Amino acid sequence: MDRIAVLIPCYNESKTIKKVVEDFRKVLPEAVIYVYDNNSTDGTDEIARKAGAVVRYEYQQGKGNVIRRMFRDIDAECYIMADGDDTYPAEFAPAMAQKVLEKNVDMVVGDRLSSTYFEENKRPFHNFGNSIVRASINMLFKSDIKDIMTGYRAFSYQFVKTFPVLSKGFEIETEMSIHAIDKNMYVENEIIEYRDRPEGSESKLNTYSDGMKVLRTIVRLYRNYKPMAYFGIIAIILALVSIGFFVPVLVEYFKTGLVLRFPTLIVCGFTMVAAIQSFFAGFILQTMVENSRREFETNLIMVNKNKR
Repeated sequence: MDRIAVLIPCYNESKTIKKVVEDFRKVLPEAVIYVYDNNSTDGTDEIARKAGAVVRYEYQQGKGNVIRRMFRDIDAECYIMADGDDTYPAEFAPAMAQKVLEKNVDMVVGDRLSSTYFEENKRPFHNFGNSIVRASINMLFKSDIKDIMTGYRAFSYQFVKTFPVLSKGFEIETEMSIHAIDKNMYVENEIIEYRDRPEGSESKLNTYSDGMKVLRTIVRLYRNYKPMAYFGIIAIILALVSIGFFVPVLVEYFKTGLVLRFPTLIVCGFTMVAAIQSFFAGFILQTMVENSRREFETNLIMVNKNKR
């Protein structure tokens, strides 16, 4: 088992990967640096190998697929994950690793948004999207993670070996954050500097399509992790709609003794039934989620035994 493993997922990062590997070797000489190449066509793998990295491959396209492979393959006491585009300075890695190794932090979040991100990043929609995602997750999940979408993180062994990677692409960072919050893992923020990509290096993130995927992921995970709240909101909306349309029918009945709008009354009845069904669906699913959390805590014991 490695003491510190630096994990760098890469797709066509030949412009920057040499510097990234060398920077991490300089600040973490005891670490093993793994570069996982994701079908690059520009020689990224050979450049990384010559720079001193252990190069491996993942042939299913997508950052989530690469991280799934890395987490399955590598055993380490501390994992540092960074991108291969040289936007995350390596000098912050020792402090992040120290929190995992000495304070038993499960996930250290490299917080760009509290430092230079908004000045360095020249894509305004990226800046806006990051702010929206951070605010929505911290509100929905009652957390205080300062940067949800950052690709610079440190992890403990138990986080890596219990994290179910479901996303295939850039939604993976959102999934990591919500998993840590839901499972009551120890999370700390580490303020880091951020620098924009050097000239000639292109981002693989599409602001609009990947942004929509992230938002869909938030909704999906909110439904899965907090079903009582999710289906409770739906139940309240349906109940208010039903009551709103039913009240005029009831007022007419008291005035005339007649039900003049039977179709409206019928629709109100079905809508209220749907509200009740939604409420009980959330109640049942919430019970299942609580049982899943108990099983997770039991599995943590087995993971820690395997580590020893």
